Amino acid sequence: MQRAYSAALCPGARVECTLRLPEMVRKTVEPTLAELSSAGRTGASLPDCDVPVKPLDELIPSGLQRRDLPLPELSEPDVVRHFTRLSQRNVGVDTHFYPLGSCTMKYNPKVNEDMASNPGFAGLHPYQPVGMVQGAMRVLARLERMLCEIGGMDAATLQPSAGALGEFVGLMVIRAYHLDRGEGTRTAVLVPDSSHGTNPATAARCGFQVVKVASDERGRVDIADLERHLDDRTAAVMITNPNTLGLFEDRIHEVCALAHSRGAQVYCDGANMNAILGVARPGDMGFDVMHFNMHKTFSTPHGGGGPGAGPVAVKAHLEPYLPVPRIRDAGRRLCWDWDRPKSIGQVHPYYGNFAVLLRAYCYIRQLGAAGLRQVAEDAVLNANYLLSRLVGHGGLTLPYPGPCMHEFVLSASEHKKAVGVRTADIAKRLLDYGFHPPTVYFPLIVEEALMVEPTETADKQTLDAFADAVLAILEEDPELVRGAPHAAPVGRVDEVKAAREPVLRW
Repeated sequence: MQRAYSAALCPGARVECTLRLPEMVRKTVEPTLAELSSAGRTGASLPDCDVPVKPLDELIPSGLQRRDLPLPELSEPDVVRHFTRLSQRNVGVDTHFYPLGSCTMKYNPKVNEDMASNPGFAGLHPYQPVGMVQGAMRVLARLERMLCEIGGMDAATLQPSAGALGEFVGLMVIRAYHLDRGEGTRTAVLVPDSSHGTNPATAARCGFQVVKVASDERGRVDIADLERHLDDRTAAVMITNPNTLGLFEDRIHEVCALAHSRGAQVYCDGANMNAILGVARPGDMGFDVMHFNMHKTFSTPHGGGGPGAGPVAVKAHLEPYLPVPRIRDAGRRLCWDWDRPKSIGQVHPYYGNFAVLLRAYCYIRQLGAAGLRQVAEDAVLNANYLLSRLVGHGGLTLPYPGPCMHEFVLSASEHKKAVGVRTADIAKRLLDYGFHPPTVYFPLIVEEALMVEPTETADKQTLDAFADAVLAILEEDPELVRGAPHAAPVGRVDEVKAAREPVLRW
């Protein structure tokens, strides 16, 4: 049975595959900390207290005391081994090829982690006086100038703690600009139908009406449809370049000029800056404001729900509306400038997530201008090579003509019609081959979408192994693929039952 599974797994593929049978997988389910708990175990050994101890009732009122908290009792090895085992079940940028389209899962250089953990930086406190943190403030000020140069902008703020918050700040700046000019009637934001989902969500959160603009047959913004929707109610056009289909908006000057002729501002979602670093600048294309995703472009760790960074850069006419405080050069030292009457206000308790910004600063300093340009060129080269390996095989089609930029979107709809295997099945089966799946079913304008982004750090051997795995899956027994993953700690779940009867608590 093991041999049969293995033969079906990798017919003709040049990739190493190890497969555990589902029965074996079920036997290796990791218990919870509560299940590992054993009465009397402890993870700490403390000496007897050598000072008087106050009764508990004097420290905490009896009505607020809780004596029945069922915390697990574990030794330190119990806890370390538990979380180590869990970590080994994950697929991440340090363990596997991670071609997650749109999300740009770049490798995180460890030298940046070393700098971020340097005691001189890691030991800083947000409330330290300005005179004691001049070095850190100079890092921030220099990073702002670097981002302005990279983006072709005039001023930047590092406050936003994520790309989505960067979008929010950018649109709030645009709203403040229009209100200051007495144009509060500009209440609509135009968004392409291929946009990132955060774009319409952010516009709605800022109180704008979201208006969808169609894509043309080439996968770019339909200029005629854009012109039909532009009027004196339009506050901004939000657009990503390259766009979410991985295509460069080659009429972007026309888009920006058209929007400006109607009094609207143009917002650049900087999610795909990895494709044009050192090659093209949004400010030169006509954009008025943009945000940077530091994890996508400058290789900081993905937040995973934790700290991130989404700096915003603007042209000079929008600078007065940036959040406070601003970093100001007061001659012999830097200081915080709060006297900004037109500012939208403060959007983060401190001046951004410093450790994340520091990692990005190190990345830029290491690579320099030539290195950043090579990042973009290698990312585009890798994506086009992988596209050439996959398109036209096993029913995979390219809905919009290439070449692509840093990512591409294929459709598996023909393969689904032919053998009944969906994009989701292909993605789950890739886990058995040791690859994190690409993004699937996005953007929404592509049926059975498979969105792949290899980034610049993937070598040819890795790209070939991934392509071989996808092509092998397309030739496999459909029943085997529809049952995947077979080698993962958790197998295929009943998706219908999971949606109708979700278990929301342990």
